Amino acid sequence: MKLAVIGTGYVGLVSGTCFADSGNDVTCVDIDAKKVEELKEGNVPIYEPGLETIFERSIREGRLRFTTEMEQAVREADIIFLCLPTPPGGDGQADLSAVMTVAEQIGPLLEDYTVIVNKSTVPVGTADRVREAIAESASEELFDVVSNPEFLREGAAVEDFMKPERVVIGADSERAAETMSTLYEPFVRSGNPIITMDPRSSELTKYAANAMLATKITFMNEIANICERVGANVDNVRRGIGTDSRIGKRFLFAGIGYGGSCFPKDVQAIHHTAAGHGYDFKIVDSVMEVNNWQKTSIVRKMEDYFGTDDFSGMTFGMWGLSFKPETDDIREAPALYIAEELASKGASLIAYDPEAIATFKQATSQDVLEATTFVHNQKEALDDIDALVICTEWNEFRRPTVDNFADEMKQPVIFDGRNLYDLDRARKAGITYISVGRPAVHQQELEFAE
Repeated sequence: MKLAVIGTGYVGLVSGTCFADSGNDVTCVDIDAKKVEELKEGNVPIYEPGLETIFERSIREGRLRFTTEMEQAVREADIIFLCLPTPPGGDGQADLSAVMTVAEQIGPLLEDYTVIVNKSTVPVGTADRVREAIAESASEELFDVVSNPEFLREGAAVEDFMKPERVVIGADSERAAETMSTLYEPFVRSGNPIITMDPRSSELTKYAANAMLATKITFMNEIANICERVGANVDNVRRGIGTDSRIGKRFLFAGIGYGGSCFPKDVQAIHHTAAGHGYDFKIVDSVMEVNNWQKTSIVRKMEDYFGTDDFSGMTFGMWGLSFKPETDDIREAPALYIAEELASKGASLIAYDPEAIATFKQATSQDVLEATTFVHNQKEALDDIDALVICTEWNEFRRPTVDNFADEMKQPVIFDGRNLYDLDRARKAGITYISVGRPAVHQQELEFAE
């Protein structure tokens, strides 16, 4: 099939590349001329495991092209994917200006039957709005509008796209549903379902899925906070409830809150949708409140440990800046908030991340930049520091193990926001190790035991 993908952000680039790798003829369109030139030269602007390989192959074999000119791409396409930004406004409502602008531009260009697909995460009713905008300048017989939400995990997006657990298609037209099913058939040969429904249900499905996962994460963070107060271990609780098939094992790891481009934005959006229809979505209110608190909870633990909220003259190492491992995305990353808090309290920082240093620098404040030294490996972030703060669970941070910290650090004090290390190993290593929802290990415990 011939596809046009409008927008080369995270979703657009991954979707366009994966469709091209599966044998489709894909033209990606973006208004950013500099970005398009970079893509034409073979430069992938995001870090996503596995993407660069299929990107280069698809360009080399002529199935993937990039342009700033929308007209030809739209006229030749069987299916047009709208992969445009829908950032949250001040009230949490998704900004649809980019989507609606492109919808208005598409109408006059349609010559033959085309399926227009909302791939962006959009509020309920957006498919209707897009249909109305296109219909102002095109016969409704020439097109159908479909909702096809993405369920990609950053760091595993290529695998998720190529082997989806399910494909959701929101279509009022049988013809459009069949066209979309044909496109996705190669991706579901193992038997995973293509679920067809009405567009409004499809649009709400994406918000509901992310809100549910954010709620699950937040619930476990609340359990972790209780564990710290009653002397329980959240890891044991997680194993105890995760083996219940009704609950499942995933998204039960306690930490310093969720971030990224999806969960924060989508939870806000479903809250706004509910409020706009006169419903008080209390659970979602609590999820947002708890997550905001959780992001900087590690700073309060540092204040308790050092007995002060003035960190002037102190230096802290930071491991991890991205909101999760295997990505350079720092949108709503807890590290942003932690660094801001620590810098505001007078601390100096030495920060390391395998992929996200450049994106962190672009997103953080001038105060944080002035307080932070960025280094090129994890050991450099341990030099002459008063404590280490772990914000992201990159695999490389699991080695060296806690046994090495006593030798590497001036004083081996670790505040771990991702629970990377075993408590018994930390205790035997003679370090101070304070994590989330688990008993704190203090260096003197070993000394007293001896």
